[in-house]
Amino acid sequence: MSADRRRRWLVTGASRGLGRAATEVVLEAGDSVVATARDTRTLADLTARYGERITPLALDVTDRDAVFATVERAVAEVGGIDVLLNNAGYGLSGGVEEVSERQARDQMEVNFFGALWCTQAVLPVMRRQQAGHILQMSSIAGIATYANLGLYNASKWALEGLSEALSREVKGFGVHITLVEAGEFRTDWSSSSMVRAEPLAAYDQVLAQGRHGMSGAFADRQAGDPRRLGEALLRIVGTQEPPLRLLLGNRAATLAPQVYRERLMEWERWEKLARTVDFDS
Repeated sequence: MSADRRRRWLVTGASRGLGRAATEVVLEAGDSVVATARDTRTLADLTARYGERITPLALDVTDRDAVFATVERAVAEVGGIDVLLNNAGYGLSGGVEEVSERQARDQMEVNFFGALWCTQAVLPVMRRQQAGHILQMSSIAGIATYANLGLYNASKWALEGLSEALSREVKGFGVHITLVEAGEFRTDWSSSSMVRAEPLAAYDQVLAQGRHGMSGAFADRQAGDPRRLGEALLRIVGTQEPPLRLLLGNRAATLAPQVYRERLMEWERWEKLARTVDFDS
């Protein structure tokens, strides 16, 4: 992209939390944003402040037809899409045995399929442009697992696998993929954005700590600054060779290497057995 042209962003889930903070930072930097939310009235103050540089559009990312129609409208409004921030999502807490079928499906519909539909919808635009950057809002929970967050983990691990494969498919079109593996940020994610499964008494002791952590008791007290996350994303999209994976936050930066060291040690411990199952050559 030429230095004299501002980037055009599409941000999903722009009304609150990390999506809202990133949208504000991007607008302050001079770029334009197509900001989607279920209720665009939550974006009225940004529209009043930034005028034509923000285009608020209503969107439920689980509706594939609506996603494609919204992307088409966004392109008609602003002329293209340089950056997609797939941010829309929420948390589901509860033990694997505790979550209902509806809760499990809803978690995957938003966190995984919603990101998939948005990605599919923008790819033809970016391929035509021969340029673009898709930022997938993953999580340290896409690398590490936590008791009481099994379905949330599953949604992020699925997004990680999809995105790594996609990065190999679209590199030749000038499209970059970055998984944003964020740690804990100061938002309402663990309070009003959290769906909680009905607890089973059998897990009261095992999940006591996890339930307390997702109760909202620590909401808006986390170490991560959402605005600084937005600033980090601006730096990433401005680089020639952005990373496939970007850890953000001290906890994420410490935990991810630890998790991989533990996996390597276990693989090494069981390597001899691993090598016993092929046909003899």
